[in-house]
Amino acid sequence: MTSSAAVPASFTSTMRVIPVTSRNPNSTISPMRTNCSACHLRDLCLPCGMENADMATLDAMAFSRRRVLMGEALYSAGERFHNIYAVRSGTFKSSLVLADGREQVSGFHMAGELMGMDGLAQGTHASSATALEDTEVCAIPYTHLIELSAANPGMQHIVGRLMSREIVREHSLMLLLGSMNAEERLAAFLLNLSQRLKARGYSPSEFHLRMSRAEIGSFLGMKLETVSRTFSAFQQQGLLEVDKKRVRITDLEGLQRALDVRVH
Repeated sequence: MTSSAAVPASFTSTMRVIPVTSRNPNSTISPMRTNCSACHLRDLCLPCGMENADMATLDAMAFSRRRVLMGEALYSAGERFHNIYAVRSGTFKSSLVLADGREQVSGFHMAGELMGMDGLAQGTHASSATALEDTEVCAIPYTHLIELSAANPGMQHIVGRLMSREIVREHSLMLLLGSMNAEERLAAFLLNLSQRLKARGYSPSEFHLRMSRAEIGSFLGMKLETVSRTFSAFQQQGLLEVDKKRVRITDLEGLQRALDVRVH
């Protein structure tokens, strides 16, 4: 098993201007119009692997584009499920509130990734999605997607693949939290982040963490002190250089070895 399988990894289309329905007064709808087929994220997002005819069908759908400012919620736990959201830019965290009031982070999402499918089962979102920086998303009406897939085998395959992604993500998180020690968890997290950034054309070895140490700890099932101590241990081992949220992986192979001991 590779490190990318050990960690959850959780487009655009023709746009139309619609009234802002978000409860956030600062959220805006972009007047720009574009197609999935012309989007630079098409190989990572919903259109990935589509045939030309299916891509044309997707291009014909009108998706709103929404801006969400840092700290604002795109949707909250308990809200009615209407859309799947594709991240165009920026970073989100998904989280839920435990019975004792603590926040449990369940994922981080960046450009080209999809959010909101937690609402499929009950018709309401099970978690909240909060912007960790100024962001932009495409809102994909799920009912429209299902209507298309009912008459289009290609679209049926796409919807099935979306469900599979969520299953893989959940299994990966279970592996991460159930079988790894602190160093392995943080190594897996950083390697996964590195791979996802590389796939988007960014540096795989030097990046700015948009999430806090506490949010990383919540996601990895680690206390804040343990996260900080593990970052320090990696620095002492010569694997990383860390300056607040700025991380530079100085020994990618060494970081990989810290994970391979367990997952192979």
